[in-house]
Amino acid sequence: MTSNLTAYITLMCTSGVLNLYLCSYVFLKRHHYNKIALFFMLYTASITIYCFAAAMGLLAANLGEMKFWTTVQYIGMPVSSPLGLLFIMQYLGIKVSWKRAVSLILVPTLSFILVATNEWHHLHYRSFEIDAALGIPFIQQEIGPWYAVHGIFTFACMFAAFSLLIFHWKETAKAYRLQLIALMLGQLIPMMTAFLYLIGAAPQGIDPVPMVLWISSVLYLWAIGSSRLFTIMPIAKDAIFNGINDGVIVLDESNRLIEFNQACQLNWPNLNESMYGMDFESVWVELAGYPFPLRLEGDSKTQELKLLKSEQVFQVRNSPLEQSGNTKGQLLIFTDITELKKLQEKLEHQAYTDELTQVFNRRAFLQLCEQDFIAAKEQSTPFSVILLDIDHFKRVNDTYGHQVGDQLLVHVAKVCKAQLEKDQIFARYGGEEFVLALNSYTGIEAEALAERLCKEVESQPIFLDGEMISVTLSLGVAEMEVSEDQLFHLLNQADEALYAAKKEGRNRVCVYAGSHENKKAEIREQIKS
Repeated sequence: MTSNLTAYITLMCTSGVLNLYLCSYVFLKRHHYNKIALFFMLYTASITIYCFAAAMGLLAANLGEMKFWTTVQYIGMPVSSPLGLLFIMQYLGIKVSWKRAVSLILVPTLSFILVATNEWHHLHYRSFEIDAALGIPFIQQEIGPWYAVHGIFTFACMFAAFSLLIFHWKETAKAYRLQLIALMLGQLIPMMTAFLYLIGAAPQGIDPVPMVLWISSVLYLWAIGSSRLFTIMPIAKDAIFNGINDGVIVLDESNRLIEFNQACQLNWPNLNESMYGMDFESVWVELAGYPFPLRLEGDSKTQELKLLKSEQVFQVRNSPLEQSGNTKGQLLIFTDITELKKLQEKLEHQAYTDELTQVFNRRAFLQLCEQDFIAAKEQSTPFSVILLDIDHFKRVNDTYGHQVGDQLLVHVAKVCKAQLEKDQIFARYGGEEFVLALNSYTGIEAEALAERLCKEVESQPIFLDGEMISVTLSLGVAEMEVSEDQLFHLLNQADEALYAAKKEGRNRVCVYAGSHENKKAEIREQIKS
């Protein structure tokens, strides 16, 4: 055996041992990895069979043994390239159905069958003989038509895997590009070696590919050991990172921008990679035109953010990125809840607004008024309520119909709202009755406002088919007493005053007798004296 032949066998066995180690290592760790490990195990197992069978072929003593080991090579060699392609596709996050995966194995399966039965048809090798000049174990072969099909398919799979890695270069984070280079070289080295073999630039009579596969194995070992090839797949991770609908921004421990996904760029087109390294506050000012309104420090929290320009509403979740107990940065997740917010506001409007008059309904009034009532008590500030009732409303309904009655309700609500401030709680209390809560209003001030409402409504009749329908109100006013403990007592007092206004002839204002009448009397006495 020549020294060159010994070197060839040694290299082939080295490649086989390294691939066997890779296959065994991943198999033992398979529970820590995902589905990519299966494709890698099958890939390295097929290469292991290929390399060891090639080495045994060089140790063959006759043509029969050489043909046998060539057939064994074709158990692993034809499937290694499609399995390598499936491994790369899985790594890149490209979904492949089982049907397509199986279809990639059809050509290799036919190649194995045709090699095993070549003596009957010579479709793969037209001739397969011992090289007359070099002798055993060197082969002199003449390729058949299927050999060309097999060669094209094998080269296409390796080229496709290499091309996919090239195409994903830009979207791979710089920190993981060395991992990507290792995978590229792992595909490129056997592909180029096979090409040199086909054009006759390799050692005559020997397939050189198994002799270089140890280089690919070393690259894979490095990728697994140093850059966690299976536990962190940056390209597949980036595909998910850029595929989610939520905007994601990553900041370092100094709140400088270090990463963002495509969803962020859809929301803020001005966001670009030139902003990497900038302070996030400066980035936000450039994007939105004003300082970031939320706090980034502290534990994980969820906050709401409304953009001033676009009226978009986001739910912003910020979480500290920690390593070994130390904060290494911040993760900001922007979820667009604009439509949800609009729906929520619509439902709240429907739940708390009277459908006809578009003012608050009774439930909303009681809820909001209770809050102001309690605050007024705690702060010892004045608080008053006014109950309004449309005079002779039933007569209007009976005379003109409910449709006109509805128009009358809308008209009264509109006239009253025009006299009120935006933050005052005005509601339809039931039927033709309305209620108004007046925070920081004394009874005297509430009475003055009630008088104004009474006159405004009286001065603005409605017209129907040229006929004027006059409208008047009866109003009852009550002011919260110092000892008042519950809101419904105050509302009952205003109701008593309203009843008195109706009893006295309607179209007037009455104040609850126990409310500010005593104060008015005191003021009058002071004026007289």
